[in-house]
Amino acid sequence: MATTPQTLSHPTAGGIDRSHRRVIFASSLGTVFEWYDFYLYGSLSAIISKQFFSGVNETTGFIFALLAFAAGFFVRPFGALVFGRLGDLIGRKHTFLITIVIMGASTAIVGMLPSYAAIGVAAPIILIGLRLLQGLALGGEYGGAATYVAEHAPDGKRGLYTSWIQTTATLGLFLSLLVILICRVALGDQFEVWGWRIPFLISIVLLGISVYIRLQLQESPAFLEIKKEGKLSTAPLTEAFGNWKNLKIVLLALFGATAGQAVVWYGGQFYALFFLEKILQVDAKAANLIIAAALVIGTPFFVVFGALSDRIGRKTIIMAGCVLAAVTYFPVFKGLTHFANPALERAVATAPVTVIADPADCSFQFDPVGKSAFTRSCDVVKSSLARAGVPYDNEAAPAGSVARVRIGTGEGAVMLDSFPGNTLGKAEFKTANDSFTAQLKSALTKAGYPAKANMEEVNYPMVIALCTYLVILVTMVYGPIAAWLVELFPTRIRYTSMSLPYHIGNGWFGGFLPVTSFAIVAATGNIYNGLWYPIVVAVMTAIVGTLFLRETKDRGL
Repeated sequence: MATTPQTLSHPTAGGIDRSHRRVIFASSLGTVFEWYDFYLYGSLSAIISKQFFSGVNETTGFIFALLAFAAGFFVRPFGALVFGRLGDLIGRKHTFLITIVIMGASTAIVGMLPSYAAIGVAAPIILIGLRLLQGLALGGEYGGAATYVAEHAPDGKRGLYTSWIQTTATLGLFLSLLVILICRVALGDQFEVWGWRIPFLISIVLLGISVYIRLQLQESPAFLEIKKEGKLSTAPLTEAFGNWKNLKIVLLALFGATAGQAVVWYGGQFYALFFLEKILQVDAKAANLIIAAALVIGTPFFVVFGALSDRIGRKTIIMAGCVLAAVTYFPVFKGLTHFANPALERAVATAPVTVIADPADCSFQFDPVGKSAFTRSCDVVKSSLARAGVPYDNEAAPAGSVARVRIGTGEGAVMLDSFPGNTLGKAEFKTANDSFTAQLKSALTKAGYPAKANMEEVNYPMVIALCTYLVILVTMVYGPIAAWLVELFPTRIRYTSMSLPYHIGNGWFGGFLPVTSFAIVAATGNIYNGLWYPIVVAVMTAIVGTLFLRETKDRGL
């Protein structure tokens, strides 16, 4: 392929020449702002559930909020198809501008949207609509940024160049956490009343900066070259997915690269934050600061592993990251419990809780519309324990028996009987349930179970170290992935081809990790069982990627 003056400039001693630094900076900064917009919702999901889903009970509202967050991920592959096609037809730069405007405008409107209390059911409907727009925009964003930067990079440096794009998701998350923390500290109790809107409204400023920056960019030299030669694809979707030779690589890229990368990414950052705040009951501000510190320490490793992939290969590093995550997730998350909430660990060790119930009496307590009444005795017991954040084991009881809770073991164990709630009227059920909940809370307190993590007992250096390790695993699988995906596909359909497996992997396998893991924990009672989801997916990717995907570091574009 002929080169343009941009691709002929010589690298500096630092490895990236001035014109290329400008390309990387412009692409990366705009993408940071897009990720900031997208992750605000995830970081504020607890508050958003109260503001927009207050018409249902608290547990259902939180699940609803997680599902609304996941909805943005669900549509990302469709955004990849829409904007990937545009990117291959009209160019990378123009697609950049469209996606950033949609993302920024949607986020700003969330900050202005009236709550459920003000406009009723219209509030959550509009919110989910805005989340879908965000997901569509982000679905078109990443493929364009990665393709654009890679097509400017000289051979042998694509891992280094595109690794800067890989930092943007983490930097966007960090920026969202930082803005939220500043607003929390400045506004105090008012943050949850109205101050949560400020981080969303700041998107208006970020949108203006991003549009200005992207207007300064030129089209990528690789795209201009094939356009000049009349080799642009006239049907990118058909060529990318209707041709088995290319479709096979798309599927292998999904199951052998992006699926595992996605669950390690979300497991190491989002699920770690969820685990600290919701399961270990660590103070929200402290949990955000811990993750922010880990991100600051770990983020440079995106570039380290991206550059290293230019030397030893993309595949080796990504597969190693998936395997390490699968092997170490259980001990690392148990370590978080040990160092962040030792009182909970002590209580579980000395007074384990067991639910003894007829399995037929136990429901899967997932109620997306808030209309189901879980009043059977097993449901009463499990919902009470779940609300208290207490892990438990399950033991089968004879058919028809009322559920019981055993706290402790041996002769010193405390036994609490539930009640046949499905035989009571609404008023009688409430009275009986309140009485049982009070007895359970008293028994758990006597057994040493903390209502919240004791922040004076938190070993901050060790918790930050463990979270940093999780972030470094993220950098291993994510740092080289853009270069690998770009190199797997031809220029004429690259934007379309690489975007779909990336966004199905990250949007579906990764984006649904919080709600899937939460459901697994709630169903089993084991606070660590939610880790099985990312572990299984990571192992699948390590096997498929190792056996069927080729190394591409020496392949030219």
